Amino acid sequence: MTTPSQQTVLVIDDEVQIRRFLRLTLEADGYRVLEADTGQLGLGEAAAGQPDGIVLDLGLPDLEGTDVVRRLREWSQTPVLVLTVRDSEEQKIAALDAGADDYLTKPFSSRELLARLRAVLRRSQPAHEPAIVAFGDIEVDLASRIVRRAGAEVKLTAKEYALLRLLVQHRGRVVIHRQILRELWGPHAEESTHYLRVQMTHLRKKLETDPHQPRHLKTEAGIGYRLVET
Repeated sequence: MTTPSQQTVLVIDDEVQIRRFLRLTLEADGYRVLEADTGQLGLGEAAAGQPDGIVLDLGLPDLEGTDVVRRLREWSQTPVLVLTVRDSEEQKIAALDAGADDYLTKPFSSRELLARLRAVLRRSQPAHEPAIVAFGDIEVDLASRIVRRAGAEVKLTAKEYALLRLLVQHRGRVVIHRQILRELWGPHAEESTHYLRVQMTHLRKKLETDPHQPRHLKTEAGIGYRLVET
């Protein structure tokens, strides 16, 4: 039985034996355990189950573990402990740069695993960001990268989605032109505001009832853009 204080850990690993061992180890230490055997299923479980922490293998059949971390970090700060046979310095750096909180190589001891997991959970924030953000008749599913308007899926380009995601992540606050340009096009594009105007025009046409008088995707003249939820 799950108690209110019990923490949940999601294990994403395609090896049945490893998942079984981790379940037994974690449950014996008082954790509730969720499982997924692919990166895509893991992202879905992370959104639906709202775990307190994630133990992630890098060698998954559908997605690289580093890609799973990057996608997770688009909408969640849930702590991630990478568990893998890959032990090169480059791979460790790549996983940590992608947003992982710690890195443990196989084979490992259950005591070290539990100690590292406790450490990343202590550093984590208790609040969970929602995986789905809704405003007006728009629904943005950050976990699956799907945008719907009045229930129908809206097809966005990669740049349009990246712009919308950034505004959603900072909803209610102004995101300055330079920050958006740097995150979407890189540091050398910080003065290329015409890139941004074009993408915002396209985004408003797809999401706003009246693109010329936007209700949600607001312009802060000379500064940047802001997502208004009401």
